[in-house]
Amino acid sequence: MPTERAPVVAAAGGVVWRPAADGGIETVVVHRPRYDDWSLPKGKLDAGENALTAAVREVLEETGLQVVAGRRSLRTRYEVAAGPKQVDYWLMRAVGTEEPFEPNDEVDELRWLPVAEAAALVTHEHDRRVVVDLVRDDVPRTPSLLLVRHAKAGSRSDWDGPDDERPLDSKGRRQARQLADVLPVFGPCELLSAERVRCRQTLEPLAERTGLPVRSLPELGEEEFAADPQAGLAVVERLLGRARDGAEQPGVTVVCSQGGAIPSVLMSLGVRWEGVAGRLYPPAAKGSVWALGGRPGALAADYYRDLGPDPDAP
Repeated sequence: MPTERAPVVAAAGGVVWRPAADGGIETVVVHRPRYDDWSLPKGKLDAGENALTAAVREVLEETGLQVVAGRRSLRTRYEVAAGPKQVDYWLMRAVGTEEPFEPNDEVDELRWLPVAEAAALVTHEHDRRVVVDLVRDDVPRTPSLLLVRHAKAGSRSDWDGPDDERPLDSKGRRQARQLADVLPVFGPCELLSAERVRCRQTLEPLAERTGLPVRSLPELGEEEFAADPQAGLAVVERLLGRARDGAEQPGVTVVCSQGGAIPSVLMSLGVRWEGVAGRLYPPAAKGSVWALGGRPGALAADYYRDLGPDPDAP
């Protein structure tokens, strides 16, 4: 009989950075008294938790730092006593007024260091690879645009009214709440929506959470984009160009669009998909998010298929 493998121990953490006085950046490393090692802030997922929100929570708990999530970094995997452990990391920019570090049960010392010094100090090689990923120069550290496919709105054939007015169904409303639970970690600064009820409703819980209004962006509606794709692409490129890693006020624009527009936008930006054999067309499942930063040819593009509980969470 095949031997059953132990379940994966799922964890998440952050590579926290800030601009340095010399024009470069510095990052955080932490000392864990339990293991007497230098590492990165991280921890196990709680039951039903999303890995990204877990990563931000663990950084706050271990360091006291307020952060804005950036691009997805590496996943490390290694063996621990309980079985295989995997840790998903995100780059995170420290924001707000920094309070003095207070030692806690997990971490008794915190250091801000230049990246090369941090890489030399960390104890484990898998952490060193994550630190080094922070200084990649081919893609930005922070996204400037979150491209959201509207949540589930039921069948068009079952809706008697105009299709533009078709609302979210119960699953779609749940997906919209999940988006509102997770997307604030990116520091949204603007919410834009195609002129469809289901698109606007997808962003309404996020608007309530952030206090931002949902403004209209007709160029990225499905029919409008098909009629004038250049106008839609011009808007996307303008939004991508707004934020840079060195910006004083990091944050992203959130745009809710439709399945007939999002893959075409991504293809025009040079995003390809290798998740399914023979398929190059990027996916855009209902309620999914593409986090985009940079410009065509130097674009960071992270796909979040589902922002519900992580499948490896307890």
